[in-house]
Amino acid sequence: MEFQQKTLDYISECLITSNETISVAESVTSGMLQLAFSQMPNASMFYKGGMTAYALPEKVRLLNVDENEAEVCDCVSENIAETMALNVAKMFESDWSIATTGYCTPVRNSIYSVFAHYSIAYKGEIIVSKKLELHPKTQALNAQLYYAEFILGCFKSELNNLLILNN
Repeated sequence: MEFQQKTLDYISECLITSNETISVAESVTSGMLQLAFSQMPNASMFYKGGMTAYALPEKVRLLNVDENEAEVCDCVSENIAETMALNVAKMFESDWSIATTGYCTPVRNSIYSVFAHYSIAYKGEIIVSKKLELHPKTQALNAQLYYAEFILGCFKSELNNLLILNN
């Protein structure tokens, strides 16, 4: 599995140049974003770490997701992704954070849809929170790869916007 090297290099360069850090909380992408960040040049200078919390009890225990809310939506909602992003940043004391939750296979809880919510936080505030929807026949691994690549591209865009604003 290979990620787009130009994207990885750009993210790495931006985070090092701005002297900022990132952490990741994943569910549906199941470690793919963590893998991508670990593959970036000089990752140890900005990548603080991440976690994969796949099941509801772990999201509640490790990421302080509200248990009642999580039970209602099967841990998959915009608010759950935002809570995961904000809390992983606190846990790792990072400037940036990304969180994902969703479905890579169509199941009853997803109304047989394949979709993910992702959130990007910067300095304690959610700056992006969106839903990605894929065709229900998308293979699970392809869905996870698409989510990871798309989110990395969005993160790259947010870094670019911040650099433009600061110059």
